[in-house]
Amino acid sequence: MKTTRESTGMKLDEALKKIREGEKRKFSQTVDLIVNIRNIDLKNPANKFSKDILLPHGRGKEISVCIISDNISGSIGKNDIEDFSRSKSAAKQFTKKYDFFVCEAPLMPLVGKVLGRYLGPKGKMPRLLLPGKDPKSIIDESKKSVRIMLRDSPTIQIPIGSEDMQDGQIKENVEKILEEVRKSIPPKAQLKNAYIKTTMGKAVKIGVM
Repeated sequence: MKTTRESTGMKLDEALKKIREGEKRKFSQTVDLIVNIRNIDLKNPANKFSKDILLPHGRGKEISVCIISDNISGSIGKNDIEDFSRSKSAAKQFTKKYDFFVCEAPLMPLVGKVLGRYLGPKGKMPRLLLPGKDPKSIIDESKKSVRIMLRDSPTIQIPIGSEDMQDGQIKENVEKILEEVRKSIPPKAQLKNAYIKTTMGKAVKIGVM
């Protein structure tokens, strides 16, 4: 990964202006945040985590959400999930089709058994749809959320906006993620450094102290 030369990192406002420099693309690029963590033992399962974060300004792009339920019209149901157990290729394609999955509790074990091997590594295991919860509200929440995960590498990389968003909106999204990462890591761990970048652009180091 190419980075700028600043050792301590730019202020976030400056970094956001920096990543907008250079060649313009014919599409709206995603803005990613990369966070590196130090002093953390990932051999200890207690230090690993997966957490959904509701961004203050969403991701700036349309996000696809799949509802898995036998009680909601138009949803993917038990029979559909069982069909995927007979076709690995179909199961893989299905899990690639959506950004987020939401599932009713009774179907969670089946989803884990049939699709867990494809969803887990991608950080797409379903959010739980609680009884009485309005599906529309959880879909809206999912569209504005990202999932931060720390597993085998002390690095987190996630989309936190798009070029179409205002710098102030992206800044608040970045600050929210950094706050949540700090809350989620063990006391001895620290944020080593962080970078922001567009899809096709160079990464720019930002200050995290």
